[in-house]
Amino acid sequence: MTYVVTEACINCKYTDCVEVCPVDCFYEGENMLVINPDECIDCGVCEPECPAEAILPDTEDGLEKWIELGEKYSAEWPNITEKKDPMEGADEAQNESNKFEKYFSDKPGSGS
Repeated sequence: MTYVVTEACINCKYTDCVEVCPVDCFYEGENMLVINPDECIDCGVCEPECPAEAILPDTEDGLEKWIELGEKYSAEWPNITEKKDPMEGADEAQNESNKFEKYFSDKPGSGS
């Protein structure tokens, strides 16, 4: 099992999760984070830290797309290990639907 970052992270990019991760398995895109499934040790400390509730265990149904995104982009985006400010408007963007289709960017973030 591993943990997965889902659509709720897009245009929010809260980074409370990266601060508690003991193995630094988060990677930063322009407008979301992903978890490297090969590095995640399944400890679960990140899940309750996410204000957008964007982190879920991969045992839940329907997460295949997000697992694949984590695999792909953790190889391309920079590692992030320190907390940063969330994106402007993050609180309003948390519960928006269809964020992947509307906003997803494959561009890397700045990392830490």
